[in-house]
Order: sequence, then C-alpha cells, then structure tokens
Amino acid sequence: MSTAAAAPEARSSETILKVEDLCVQFPTADGLVNAVNGLSYTLDQGKTLAIVGESGSGKSVSSMAVMGLHDPKRTRISGSIELDGTEMVRASSSVMRRMRSSTVSMIFQDPQSSFHPFKKIGPQIAEGYLAHHKVSKSVAMKRAVEMLDRVGIPNPDRRAKQYPHEFSGGMRQRAMIALGLINDPRLLIADEPTTALDVTVQAQILDLLNDLQREFGSAIVLITHDLAVVAEVADDVMVMYGGRAVEHGTAKEVLATPRHPYTWGLLGSVPKLSAKGGNLRTIRGLPPSLINLPTGCSFHPRCDFMDRVGGGLCSKELPALEVRGGDSTRTSRCHLADPGGIFDAEIASTLE
Repeated sequence: MSTAAAAPEARSSETILKVEDLCVQFPTADGLVNAVNGLSYTLDQGKTLAIVGESGSGKSVSSMAVMGLHDPKRTRISGSIELDGTEMVRASSSVMRRMRSSTVSMIFQDPQSSFHPFKKIGPQIAEGYLAHHKVSKSVAMKRAVEMLDRVGIPNPDRRAKQYPHEFSGGMRQRAMIALGLINDPRLLIADEPTTALDVTVQAQILDLLNDLQREFGSAIVLITHDLAVVAEVADDVMVMYGGRAVEHGTAKEVLATPRHPYTWGLLGSVPKLSAKGGNLRTIRGLPPSLINLPTGCSFHPRCDFMDRVGGGLCSKELPALEVRGGDSTRTSRCHLADPGGIFDAEIASTLE
C-alpha cells in the first residue's frame, strides 16, 4: 500500500461518505419491506462509525447499499449515497464495479462462506488485486502474500497455498481483512467482524483493525450489536431501530448518557463486572415487522417511558431526529423532553 497516498494526516478532515435520506425497500408477496427509512449520516476519513442495533434494524442493508450490492430488479433505493465524490445510488454498474474494493471494501460476517471452499486462499485474494490492476498473476500473488503477512498470518507463503478449511476462524477473518484491504480502499465496511470468534481472538482482530486504520488512514463503518466492541474502537455511534436512526453522537456521549429509550435498553442489557447482584434490564417484546411498522415512534410498543409523553403522541407521530444537548452533532429521535434525567432517575430507583 502506498503510505504517501494513505497517510492519516492527509485524509483525516475529508468526508469520504455522505448518506442523505436513504430509503431501501424490497417488494415481496407479503408486502413492501421498508428496510431503511430516511437514513442520513456522514463519515470522515480516518474515523470509525459504529452502527448498532438488533437484527432487522437495517444496519447491514444500509451498508450493502453503499457497496451497491442490492439487486436493482428486486430493490427500490432512493436518496443519496455520495462516496468519495461519486453518487452511488444512480451510478452505472461499471462505476459500481470500479468503486468496489478500490474505494470501498467490505469484510463480511462469515469468512467461511465468503471464500470459495475449493480454491486456495492466496489466489482468491490475488483475484481482488487483478480486478483493479493490470499486473501479472505472479505480481498479484506476491501482493496477496504481503497482505497475509501484514494482517498477522504466520508463514504467509505457505498459508497462501492452503484452502479456507485449513485456517482457524480467527485466521480466516484475518484473511478476509487482507482481501478487503488489498486495493487500499479509503472506506472499509466491517459487518460483525468478531461475532463467531472467542474473546481473545476478538481482541486481536479489533487491535488489528485499529493498527491498520492508523497506518493507512482508512475510514471504517463497523456494523455490530456488541456495545463492548463499540466502546473499544468507535469514534461515533449511530443506533438504528426499525430501519431508522434513533440516536447519533460520539461513542463517549452515547454510551455514557443515552438519549433514546432503545439505546438505554441496549446498554442496560449488557452485564457489567462492577455490578453487585440485581437483574439486567431487558427490552420487552420483539423488533417490529418491517412490512407493517407501528405508527408514530416505531419503538413505542416496547418502550417503558411512553406514559411520560402526553396525548398518546408516541403512537401517533414519528419524532424527528433532533439535536439533544449542547453538542450540535448529538441527535436523538424521541418525544421525551428530558430523557437523560428520566433515565438517571430510573436507574437510581432500581438501586435503592
């Protein structure tokens, strides 16, 4: 990789990704699946944005739209996705292919299914380099071995000649990261990169992503449901529910002082080493159907605080994503006038 072109100092203030009013819908026999509804956010070079939420909240669907991976014959996409100055929603298939891997790359959740089981790891990684560079196969293979070495795989020359099943889960994930970074992308999307790994290997993978980001200045979109991972690596957090962003701010702010009942519930369901007895807070009910979303706030059927809002507003009117607190970058989608104070009082009452 060219460190001159990828130095964090040269990229840190640039906006690499700008998403505005993104909607992704899937027509089905049962109805229209509203997977993503009016999603907007920006990401600067060298920064990590964690997208958090339960399964079905729209995390992966929105990021696959950034990659241009949805079948246009089966998907309705509107809004804007500006990636490194290129509008992706209306881009041609040739532009999409050019942008993938060279500008944006994705690390998928299951590396076992991402690699072809009957092809050796090295040639599969080299194929990604050959797709964007006019070089010989030997040069591409050398590049693949270099990347395997860079992501911490021992004996990369030998390992490049092995099949995916000969790698452990952690090693396959490292090989997936090597594939994602082979073309020095400016944006890396990591979809649950540590889900199937034990905690020791999880820590190694997160440290690796941090090291590579510092070295090459890439921006990262981290899709996860693990708030411990968010606390470890993210600069900013966007919490999604029912296909919408319900809270957005710096990781420090969101994790320390949530401003939406859903975020509060997610944090309350995480065990804490400092906790002395007592039960975890849980979020009652199930995520909503994306074919038949509730009226008003999508979270209101599961919310423990909707009785604090008068006039049944929560079930009637969708709250806007508005600035909460002194920082103009901190936003929340909730009708509660003072969610922070209410949450603090609720926590205090449980400790009495």
